Amino acid sequence: MADQKDRIPMVQSEMRKEQGSPTQNQSKTRLLAAALHLIRGKGYAATAVDEICHEAGLTKGSFFHHFKSKDDLALAAVAHWRALTEGFFAGAPYHAPVDPLDRLLGYVDFRAAILSGELADYTCLLGTLVQETYATHPEIRASCEEALSAHIQELTRDVEAAKRLYAPDALWSAESVGNFMQAVLQGSFIFAKAEQSPEVIRQNLDHLRLALHALFHSEAHPDSKMKDHHQKATRPKPIVKPVEEPEEEYDNQQSHYTD
Repeated sequence: MADQKDRIPMVQSEMRKEQGSPTQNQSKTRLLAAALHLIRGKGYAATAVDEICHEAGLTKGSFFHHFKSKDDLALAAVAHWRALTEGFFAGAPYHAPVDPLDRLLGYVDFRAAILSGELADYTCLLGTLVQETYATHPEIRASCEEALSAHIQELTRDVEAAKRLYAPDALWSAESVGNFMQAVLQGSFIFAKAEQSPEVIRQNLDHLRLALHALFHSEAHPDSKMKDHHQKATRPKPIVKPVEEPEEEYDNQQSHYTD
């Protein structure tokens, strides 16, 4: 876990500035890194070409040497983001466990662990872009959808394996659970922007973890047993009040007691 935490700031810095990765075209890479940071921080419409050039420390002439337009840059930024994040998640420690449910729970924990820095450091370029462009820029929307689907497919493989192990008769599909996991994240990013805090993401990830246990009926999973034992040990015992017998009622006319 310590190695994981030490690695997070380094990876986020690489995703923003790309200083640690050699490239044949440093100016294009700097423009893409600047676009990622600005679009994630303030949105696509609010990010101007001049700002991207200033952030990258390059001229507008350099920008138009590499990109025909701002939209052309956005498409390149999506591809760049996808390459960076695929490499980032491929090297994450949650892939190590043999149990597929452990890998899924590890993924949730990993997403919680990387909630550090500014909002632009942990929110998603794809979600930000697609919210702004879905109706006006079909190529950008399609590119974002393809990248999101690729990440969901990675999750779906572990969901399918966990389903075979823990819930083989469940009627839901592995793909639907992968979509659900990504929907929790993307929706949480919106709330984090509204509240200017990652705390809502952490809370939603806690609920996602519980939902995964419930979906897989994973009573046999060691983590579930441990949590259940802890809950039983810490759960207060209910206070049971004695049942009071109804008072007997005297009937003067009948001259005897009636219930």
